[in-house]
Amino acid sequence: MKRLLSGAVAALLAAASAHAQTAAVNDLKGKIFDARMVKQTFSNGLKFCGELDGTSFYFAPRDRVLNLEDYHRSLESLARQHSFNPETRRPWSEQDAAARWEQVKQQAVRDRENCALVASLPQLEKQLEELEGKSANSRKKN
Repeated sequence: MKRLLSGAVAALLAAASAHAQTAAVNDLKGKIFDARMVKQTFSNGLKFCGELDGTSFYFAPRDRVLNLEDYHRSLESLARQHSFNPETRRPWSEQDAAARWEQVKQQAVRDRENCALVASLPQLEKQLEELEGKSANSRKKN
């Protein structure tokens, strides 16, 4: 009876371990997929990753990096001068400038995260290989 019970416990532990490894493999595959998608969709911005540290953002229409503080001053100036805003088709307001400021701050954070994710791609792929190797070895033992 004890052997049967210990065998059942061992089988349950092996199944739980296999499930945990499967979850870890699936999580890594998800991260790798995300990194590859960012690599494709943000390909033009990747060459500027050295500058995208959260204090600047990638401005795709001009294919360049803009400093957040300089951009903020420009937005304030546009609002003060009531310059034409082509997005809203009316003069810039303080609310327009504030809304755009919030957007570019978030974009700066996203750009930094995108660069970090793409930079981690080789490491993620290596971790996946190791986990899949361990998983294959544990299946061979069972």
